This record gives sequence, C-alpha cells and structure tokens, in this order.
Amino acid sequence: MPDLSHMWQRFLLATALIFGLLLGVAATVFGYSNTGSVNVSWSVFHVNGIPLWTVAIVPLVAVVAAGTLYHWWNGLHHFTEHMRHRRRVRELEAEVTTLRAHLDQLLEMPDGSTTKPTAKALIADSVAMNAVAPPALPEPAIVNGGDKEKKARKRVSLTSEAVREPETPPAPASTEDLPANGETEHA
Repeated sequence: MPDLSHMWQRFLLATALIFGLLLGVAATVFGYSNTGSVNVSWSVFHVNGIPLWTVAIVPLVAVVAAGTLYHWWNGLHHFTEHMRHRRRVRELEAEVTTLRAHLDQLLEMPDGSTTKPTAKALIADSVAMNAVAPPALPEPAIVNGGDKEKKARKRVSLTSEAVREPETPPAPASTEDLPANGETEHA
C-alpha cells in the first residue's frame, strides 16, 4: 500500500500548480481587458495615470512574492534545525560507542578483533590434556523472536561472591512457647 501522506502532498502540489496557472491566466485577461488609466491617491501618496490592472495585480504579486519568500525562509530554518539535530545525534552515537568501548575495556570483555581458534586446535588441546570437558550450559529459552532476544541479552552479568540467604527466626518447639492472643514479649 503506498504512503498516503506522500500522495496527499503530491495532490496538494498539483492543485497549487493548477490554481497558480489559472490565476496567471485570469490576471493576464484582466490586464488586457482593463487598459484605462486611473489616479490613485492615499494620504500623502498620489499616483496619476496608472493602468487599472496594476491596481489589482501588483498587490496580488507582492503578497504572493512575500508568502513565497517567507515559505523559503521557514523551510531553510527547518532544514538547519534538522541538520543541527542530525549532527547532535551523530555526536551522541559516537559518545555511546566510545563509552561502550571503555566499559568493555574496564570489564575486560573481548573486543572481537582476535581470531577464533579453529576446531582442530580445540580438539587437539582437549585430547592432549585428557581432561573431561565441562558440561555444556543449557541454551536459553527462545520466546517469540529468537534472534532478537539473543541480541537483546545483557553482555555482562555481575554476581557477588558470597550470597547470603536471609536469616529466618527459629521455629518454636511447641505451641506453648507462643504468646497468647498475639501479644509480644518485651525483653
């Protein structure tokens, strides 16, 4: 399905073009039909003997030209804001990349630039050491998206060395040791 906003924009541009052409034809016909001269007086401003068509066409052309210039200036402003935003996004992406590299270096993560050992070298090393290979870790469960979840997994998980279970109070030996009616003993 085509993008309707793009088609709507093309329709508006075509409509504006047709309207502009019709307006130009109407202005030309009006100009050639009204060749008589008039005197224009407004406050201190006096113009005598100008063609009648200029009274209607010149203000219309001035308004259209001013609107066009305003539209171009506004588009230039939006373009410069877009470019400034784009440059800032690139700067932030570069900063994130350097921060990730520093974090990987801090956590001593492999950078991926080293070559992986070949399978023959791994087999030769395991046979030479006669060691039992450790059991393979289970694959994580893949739910609705497979590769996306693998990519979304965290790169590092930190665990503490000594994880303590919360202490639970010893259970009373009998019900006689419990206080009656929810009363608490104060020592």
